[in-house]
Amino acid sequence: MQRSKIKTHSGKALCVSLMALATLTGGAAESLNDQVDQALTALQPKIIDWRRDLHRNPELSNREFRTSKIVADHLQALGMEVETGIAKTGVIGVLRGAQPGPTIALRADMDGLPVTEQTDVPFRSRVTTTFRNETVGVMHACGHDVHTSVLMGVAEALSQVKEKLPGTVVFMFQPAEEGAPVGEEGGASLMVKEGVLERHKPEAIFGLHVFANMPTGMIGYRGGPLMAASDSYRIVVRGRQTHGARPWGGIDPIVVSAQIVNALQTIVSRQTDITANPAVVTVGAIKGGIRHNIVPDEVELIGTVRTFETLQRADILKSMERIVLNIAEANGATAVFEVNPGNNPVVRNDPDLTRQVVPTLMRVAGETNVRTVPLMTGAEDFAYYAEKVPSFFYFVGITPRDQSPLTVASNHSPLFYVDEAGIPVAARSLANVAIDYLQQGVATERGAQ
Repeated sequence: MQRSKIKTHSGKALCVSLMALATLTGGAAESLNDQVDQALTALQPKIIDWRRDLHRNPELSNREFRTSKIVADHLQALGMEVETGIAKTGVIGVLRGAQPGPTIALRADMDGLPVTEQTDVPFRSRVTTTFRNETVGVMHACGHDVHTSVLMGVAEALSQVKEKLPGTVVFMFQPAEEGAPVGEEGGASLMVKEGVLERHKPEAIFGLHVFANMPTGMIGYRGGPLMAASDSYRIVVRGRQTHGARPWGGIDPIVVSAQIVNALQTIVSRQTDITANPAVVTVGAIKGGIRHNIVPDEVELIGTVRTFETLQRADILKSMERIVLNIAEANGATAVFEVNPGNNPVVRNDPDLTRQVVPTLMRVAGETNVRTVPLMTGAEDFAYYAEKVPSFFYFVGITPRDQSPLTVASNHSPLFYVDEAGIPVAARSLANVAIDYLQQGVATERGAQ
């Protein structure tokens, strides 16, 4: 852990400035929220610069070495207590306000995706790397560059009001939200496993996600279940290699795999009661064969399952295994069905915390720009924090208002685009949620005395 000191105004200068402010406002000092809003306004060019730099230089899960160094250097320059190497490349910064109060945590994720960018922004990513033994492009196709830069800005803004800040804010910059590489641990589950929550003991955790399917500046939330639990799976179908001109001489695993893909889609459409909860079974990749006239020995399929209820999840996985094994056997092939460890739980927003936070969001974005959203089949490992500590997670729209959020490229698309006009809403909402919670915690404690 490294520490450094923050330079502050002298006590005399601070006193004079507060007196002048009181005179201008008729005796009422400027609120802490107003001061942080003004600080964030001044920081916006800096936040945009950070975001564009991170977008130009994305890194995959558990490989966020450059990103984490930028974050750690920034937090150290702000005088925070800084921990690095958390869950491999994660960074923790602790800001202790000068006034007594509760402890909360704010979280941002830092990793990019194996996606080759197709946008025409001047700071587009041209980074390539190796993923699953293939050369791939790397892109911030889900907005984690925004999350990181916003939290860096919020950290700086709150540091500027440290002398008036009640309580402690733990800034959690998390790696590997998109999932650790095969054979590795990572992300929120590893942060929790390594004791981040036990060491810092936040009584509430807040996080946000930019979202393409909402207009710029719109905020979406939901109390209780918000985002689906996710599982990833692997299927290997083994046949017998033969010449493509003599398919009867072997067992074609490609044909068997095609039958499996089609049959898997009947689980949700014909075997699952989706009037109770939505569910998704998706095949994300198929890999098999190397030449046009050779039937290969085996085919690998990988994909994801999204559910909202434990029994529903168990039934779907059981049905998947039955379909895979029986279709393979019916064709004279063999198959294995594997569910990868480390599935994400359902993201659940604490109902009481949700009711407490929504007025803040409405004040920041305007009542008409804050709305409840339906269950989302996207997944987020923020769920691991919410299992341990009352938490609140919400969405900020980043699609220009002259475009339809229903037809634009979604998160994870090579055409994913962030309207940077939504970034100030993200920064101000997160900062104000933090300040209001800390101040309400102090007021509640005083009232109880």
